Amino acid sequence: MTARRPTARRTARERANRGPAAGTRAATAPRAPARRRRRTRRSRLYWALRAAAAAVLLPVVAVAGVNGWVRLVASGRVYDRLDAVPYNDVGLLLGTSPRVKDGRPNAFFEYRMDAAAELYHAGKIRHVLVSGGNPSQWYNESRDMERALVARGVPRSAVTRDYAGYRTLDSVLRAQAIFGQRRFTIISQPGHNRRAVFLARRWGIDAVAYNARDVGGRAAWQQLGRETLACVKAALDAYVLDTQPRYYGRPEVIRLD
Repeated sequence: MTARRPTARRTARERANRGPAAGTRAATAPRAPARRRRRTRRSRLYWALRAAAAAVLLPVVAVAGVNGWVRLVASGRVYDRLDAVPYNDVGLLLGTSPRVKDGRPNAFFEYRMDAAAELYHAGKIRHVLVSGGNPSQWYNESRDMERALVARGVPRSAVTRDYAGYRTLDSVLRAQAIFGQRRFTIISQPGHNRRAVFLARRWGIDAVAYNARDVGGRAAWQQLGRETLACVKAALDAYVLDTQPRYYGRPEVIRLD
């Protein structure tokens, strides 16, 4: 009787049952360390990516949180409607340049002047404290604001100039420390108003704000970026650094007509 030749299927099964040959085992032995090295590299990459994501996200979350805090503190004290603004003797008009770099009129400036004149003519304030920087004889924000208000029908006698309002913090704190005002209405664009009210509340000043018309287009996005970072600086100034105005000086009396 002729012996049956093993089929290819049986031969493969027998090899599988016997296990790998010595030469095969020796060839495959290094695979385990290689897999461990690959896992180690993947683990390092994973944690590096997590650290990079945290480095990006944590500052974003912190900035967003501070801006939310500023909004919360100013909530209920910033007004869009003229008829809703409560009466105060004095309005604090925050300064900016009357012209942009290319010489065109600055819409932020014009809209603030309009808002201050509206408050005065509506009887919501009796006097305007114009506060801005005066770094040289050629640049004087408070002088330019006074002229703009007079051109809008506000009597010169109803305007007082603060020459040392170099920053929002300076303007707000000097209104109290130099000009004796513990209650007043701040006048600027919405984001700026919220930040100014936030600073006023920190130092116990009872301030509200009236929103001047905002500016659209590219300037609006640029202003949003500046205000977002300025809110962080305001929080640091108020609660960490205890920043004070650049100048104080002798007290001045605002004479109400």
